[in-house]
Amino acid sequence: MRKRFQQLELTKDLGLLLLIGGLYSLSVALSNTFVNIFLWKQSGQFIDLAIYNLTAVIFQPLAFWAAGRCAKKVDRVIVLRMGVAFLSIFYLTVLFIGGQASNWIVLLGALLGIGYGFFWLAYNVLTFEITEPETRDFFNGFFGSLFSAGGMIGPMLAGFIISRFASTTGYFIVFGLSLGCFLIAVLISLFIKRRPAHGRFQPLAVWKERHTYHDWKRILNAHFFQGLREGVFVFVISVFVFVTTGSELALGTYGLVYSGVSFFSYSLAVKLVKKPYRKKVIFAGGLVLFLSLFIIMADLTFTKLLIYAAVIAAAYPFLLVPYSSMTYDVIGQSKQAAEKRVEYMVVREIFLNAGRIVSILAFICAITLFDEKESIPVLLFILGAGHSLIYFCIRKVNMKHTRDLVNE
Repeated sequence: MRKRFQQLELTKDLGLLLLIGGLYSLSVALSNTFVNIFLWKQSGQFIDLAIYNLTAVIFQPLAFWAAGRCAKKVDRVIVLRMGVAFLSIFYLTVLFIGGQASNWIVLLGALLGIGYGFFWLAYNVLTFEITEPETRDFFNGFFGSLFSAGGMIGPMLAGFIISRFASTTGYFIVFGLSLGCFLIAVLISLFIKRRPAHGRFQPLAVWKERHTYHDWKRILNAHFFQGLREGVFVFVISVFVFVTTGSELALGTYGLVYSGVSFFSYSLAVKLVKKPYRKKVIFAGGLVLFLSLFIIMADLTFTKLLIYAAVIAAAYPFLLVPYSSMTYDVIGQSKQAAEKRVEYMVVREIFLNAGRIVSILAFICAITLFDEKESIPVLLFILGAGHSLIYFCIRKVNMKHTRDLVNE
């Protein structure tokens, strides 16, 4: 373990970046799921949650585009601060409008999407710069474990706080804690050395590279299918848990089970997944994620939901660790990797969120045109195949001569 950390050159800036990532994961774990439930309790309509999440995934790639331009003209660390600042504004707005939040779902979704876009553009670019092909599986696994650790603490703590207070007081306390985490992250970011980028912002050139660099096209197609599952599942499952149990504490328990299993699974993925076996592991992980849907397709109970949480938490790391590393490696092999790393992140995000947008639009059509109880299970089964299709997109990616041009 210590040797791998030395390979990662755990400098002051990297340590601070991981600390910011930890605060981000804790804040999101505390509140992200509960914002959806907060809105659900006000309106009781799936359409409102769909519009809120659709707005977020529409604004996220737009924010990535704007953040990319800023990163090329100003500084990537400033972009990171802007992302954290927008997320702080999001929670401040939720606290301010309180019981009227369901009337402001478009504004809330836009603020969340902008915050995510700026934060993840900067975080992904910085990750790309500080890692190499030999250390990416370890770094991605370590960050995943950090994210899972936040996920173990956050949901259970939030569920406990919310369940202990009447009305919406508990929600306001939890959202206030999330706001506090982001404010601390802003302060910490002031100590990170500025990292200016150079050159013009040219995402169109990277977009067109799909026609000549086939591995890049394969990775982008895979990200579309990744988004296809994530778009709807990110909010529907949490509503299922709450409707089944009627308890925020139960939702916290669900999050604890998921994050607890995920924490150990990330640790195993880092140790077991070797580069020659990445594709096979991605296939197995995607297949398990698809088969897990059969657990919740009929006679939904809290026990089944907990089993589902444990299964997908075990499978996700074995999909995401090699998949994320492969994505960075494919970008690293590009002729333009050194000068256009920002543009690669922007284009990748466009494909990922295109999948999420299609997913949520399909959900809106399904609940509008058909009965919710009948259409939602069918739609989840179709969209849930997204992660299992990733393998068929990346199976021909050539990783035999991987080299990272960014670090040359």
